[in-house]
Amino acid sequence: MAVELDELSKTYDGGAGSVSALDGVTTGFADGTFTAVMGPSGSGKSTLLHCAAGLEQPTAGQVSIEGTRLGDLSETRLTRFRRDRVGFVFQDFNLVSSLTAAQNVALPLRLAGRKADAAAVRVALADVGLADRAGHRPRELSGGQQQRVAIARALFTRPAVLFADEPTGALDSRASRQVMALLRELVDMHGRTVVMVTHDPVAAGVADRVVLLVDGRIVDELTGADAPVIADRMTALERSC
Repeated sequence: MAVELDELSKTYDGGAGSVSALDGVTTGFADGTFTAVMGPSGSGKSTLLHCAAGLEQPTAGQVSIEGTRLGDLSETRLTRFRRDRVGFVFQDFNLVSSLTAAQNVALPLRLAGRKADAAAVRVALADVGLADRAGHRPRELSGGQQQRVAIARALFTRPAVLFADEPTGALDSRASRQVMALLRELVDMHGRTVVMVTHDPVAAGVADRVVLLVDGRIVDELTGADAPVIADRMTALERSC
C-alpha cells in the first residue's frame, strides 16, 4: 500500500471553539492507482490531503507512506522524507516567476543542496510534453503548461505518491483535459500513485476510485464511475448537508 491513513483526525482551535476537519478517517491508497477525493465545501478534503502528504500534523491517528510512519519522524527527517518520497501539486502552480521551466523542475534538488542533472531535467519536461519550453519562464507559459511544469517538478525525485490539490481548478476546460490525461498516463504507463482532491466530476471520472467526504468522514466510495454518476452522488450529498 503506497499510503495508509489510520483513524486520522484533525481539529483546529479558533476563537469560536474547536472545529473538527477530519474525524477518524481510515483508508488506503494502493500502489499504481488514481484516487479522487471529493465532498461538499468544508468537508475536510484539503486537510486530508495535507495530512496524508505530511504538510500538516494530524491531531490523532497515523499516516504511513511505503510503511514509514510519518508521526515517528522528527521534523528534520519528515522534511527530508517529503522532499524525496512525496510529490505535491497545488492549484496555483507555485512556480518561481524568475526561474525558467527547467530551473523550476530542478528547484527541489537545489534547495536540498544537490545538483540536478541537466539531461534528467530535459527528460522530465519531455515526459509532460514540454521539451521545447525548458527556457521559458512562467509568464511565457499558459496555465496548463505551468501546471505541467509543476507536475514535472513534483515527480522529479520519483516520489512514492503524487498528491494534487485541485490541479485543474485554475485552468480552462481544454487545459484541464490535458492535465487530467497526463495524470492518467502517469498511473497507466508509469505505475505512479496519484491522490487528487477535486470539485470537478469530470476530473474525478478519470480516477479509478472516488472517495466522498462529509464533515470529515468518509461516507461513500465509487469505483469506475463516470462524471454523470459522480455529479448525481455529489448533488445528493450536498442536499443532505
